[in-house]
Amino acid sequence: MTPTQSGGSGGVIYAEQDMSFRARLSRSLERSSPNVLLLPAIVLVLFLSIFPLIVSLLLSFSRFQFVAGGYSIRYIGFANYIKLFSGSEQRKFLGAFDAPSIIALVMGAAALTIIAIMLVQYVRSNRFSPVGLVMRLVAIAFTLALVWLCMITLSGDGLPGTLVVTLIFVFVGVSAQYLIGLGLALLVTQNIPGKRFFRVTFLLPMMITPVGIGFLFRMMMDTINGPISPIWKLLGLADFSWVDTAFGARTAVIIADTWQWTPFMFIILLAALESVPREIVEAALVDGANKWKNFRHIILPQIMPVSFTLIMIRTIEAFKIVDMPQILTRGGPGTATESMTLYAYNQWRALDLGMSAAIAYLLLIVVTFVAMVYVRILRKRVVVD
Repeated sequence: MTPTQSGGSGGVIYAEQDMSFRARLSRSLERSSPNVLLLPAIVLVLFLSIFPLIVSLLLSFSRFQFVAGGYSIRYIGFANYIKLFSGSEQRKFLGAFDAPSIIALVMGAAALTIIAIMLVQYVRSNRFSPVGLVMRLVAIAFTLALVWLCMITLSGDGLPGTLVVTLIFVFVGVSAQYLIGLGLALLVTQNIPGKRFFRVTFLLPMMITPVGIGFLFRMMMDTINGPISPIWKLLGLADFSWVDTAFGARTAVIIADTWQWTPFMFIILLAALESVPREIVEAALVDGANKWKNFRHIILPQIMPVSFTLIMIRTIEAFKIVDMPQILTRGGPGTATESMTLYAYNQWRALDLGMSAAIAYLLLIVVTFVAMVYVRILRKRVVVD
């Protein structure tokens, strides 16, 4: 082999190695490009979501104080949580206790019976496992604690704290919103004159800001100087005040919140109802099924998956209620309408950031527990149906 030939062969080998390296590098960059493109979004999510969670968790175990030239953070352990459950903040968080009434005992017994039946069904099912049993026992203990707290604070001279008030707003409000939204959706799916007009009209409250709705209902519920005070006078309620009693104040907040969020339920349920095949409904009517049976056995199972998701989303959102109580009643009378979110906000305004973080984390635990129990119970029923 001549030198020229040897140099030519070496050049060819070097060129092949260079092309192979470039191909491997190109393939490597192509494989890693999705991760590189996703990295900024992941960092942003971690910064906006995970980082505040970690900081607020640390704050809940600390006492944050502003001092000359800056601030000081002192670790105090579970002092904030102890203060909420058995200290100076127990009255506002848990409430004042009294012996449960007969009605409360009956409702508590009914809840206990339902829980026991569900537990027995799980033990006898093929899905039974020791870990699942332990998890269910923990969930049952948490549920019974919440039920007992509602019983002893809503009976007699008991006074509900922010935890029970939040549960009232969530379960009563979401139930009313779903039922009214479903009724309106069923109404506008019928062949009635002007149903297009009503479809648009029913959506109007959703287009108004929560602050505007709060001030609107604050004026409307003024029975003396409000815009509809003549109507109150005709009804004999000229001297009635919504905020004089805890029940009236909570009712006012629930009415305003229901008026605001019913359109959300309405528009989603309307889309679900219109997606039900008309052939099935018409075939059932031909076979002699009345409207109630048609709704119960055909329409309702068809919209259950949508209803399940809709109620879960609205329930999680309802736990964060703060605007209506703040605008309508300022959390009063006393703490009758003060939700946990409003309670945390008031502690933040008082610069007690540690207590505010502790309340926020307890709210997170309650919301997570309710969502998990709701998913576990209803998801299987939806799948079975």
